[in-house]
Amino acid sequence: MSADISFIKSVLSLHDEMASNGFSLVYEGEFSHEVMKMFTSMAERDMDKSNEEKSVKRKVFHVMVECLQNMTKHSDDNENGDRVGNGLFIVGKKDGIWNVITANRIQKEKIEDLKASIDYINTLSKDELNALYKKQIREGTLSEKGGAGLGLIDIARKTGQKLDYQFLPLEDKANYFFLLKVRISSKQDD
Repeated sequence: MSADISFIKSVLSLHDEMASNGFSLVYEGEFSHEVMKMFTSMAERDMDKSNEEKSVKRKVFHVMVECLQNMTKHSDDNENGDRVGNGLFIVGKKDGIWNVITANRIQKEKIEDLKASIDYINTLSKDELNALYKKQIREGTLSEKGGAGLGLIDIARKTGQKLDYQFLPLEDKANYFFLLKVRISSKQDD
């Protein structure tokens, strides 16, 4: 019986920690089109409850969809080409900032290119991001998984924020966990 109480206390502690950090939606597992639809629908209801401005809801929704699409397309757990990736997805609002956090497995040899891309995106102004986005649409080549590098550029364009990321090694040292945190202000800038 004490093991059950200990487990319940752990769950309640985790819930309290998530709530105090503003996390309202957390999912870990396979990401399919159906899961994406469910998650975006739940987030939309959450934003409706907090009477979020339409422009902020559009930005949060857009970032969520981009992040979820990146996870389903580019997760290295997606081995069958079935567009189902595994990972972690968290959405929440604290102190006027919406946070969209994703984490998925990536092979070690892909880290340098991804890091260089994100670091480059983070150096660009809004006008430079817009120009790069248009250039990628015109000239971008598709990767083997169907991306043209537009997702991260578009997220930076829409939010006006730097992309915050980390790579955490997994036990096998051949794979890492790629964490991406995107912030969207609920204050009206534009």
